[in-house]
Amino acid sequence: MARHLKRLVTAILFAVLCAVLPVRTAMAQELVGTATVIDGDTIDIHGQRIRFHGIDAPESNQMCEAGGASYRCGQKSALALSDRIGRTTVSCKGKDVDRYGRIVAVCLKGQEELNAWMVSQGWAVSYRRYSEDYVVQEDAARTAAIGIWAGKFVMPWDWRRGVRLASEKTSASPSGCEIKGNISSKGKMIYHVPGDLWYDKTKIDPARGERFFCSEDEAKAAGWRRSYRCVR
Repeated sequence: MARHLKRLVTAILFAVLCAVLPVRTAMAQELVGTATVIDGDTIDIHGQRIRFHGIDAPESNQMCEAGGASYRCGQKSALALSDRIGRTTVSCKGKDVDRYGRIVAVCLKGQEELNAWMVSQGWAVSYRRYSEDYVVQEDAARTAAIGIWAGKFVMPWDWRRGVRLASEKTSASPSGCEIKGNISSKGKMIYHVPGDLWYDKTKIDPARGERFFCSEDEAKAAGWRRSYRCVR
């Protein structure tokens, strides 16, 4: 009995250590280099995915409205970040690790904090569920009616749950975004590329959290994996 209890305590301590160690490692980690922009709140440096702390940007294939017309605000957000960074070296200080293994960080271009800049320009919002560090920047962007605040949009976290503007068509994929992100009956997130075995038979239901992706990198970053039976 005592031996069994000792093993149980050891297993619990090991599990706690495994949970805490990645966070401590991330908090001590600083990544510096040329950044590849994945979307408005995610970049890649030296093969490591980095999610901006405290902000949430429209998804790559998300649509917004401005001036009575729809536009791809997710794409605009990513382009705004890419243009701001250019080829300048970016430095990121890790704060946490998310469930997809991405480092959650505050990133700078020189002395300018990119997290804050994206929110101040209206191309991302304060992710208050996790932090209120950028509420002031969001309030200023909303008041100035810039970026996505210039019209109508769905908060990114709601959009990922399937909420859509009335004008946004969800029955078909956005132009150029044909990868299908399907959620199985067991809750597994699997994506299908055109030409895959089950691609044509797979239907996307945004109300269930299913979605289209514009690239495989985007799908993987969001936590989806490719179907094992991917060849016809």
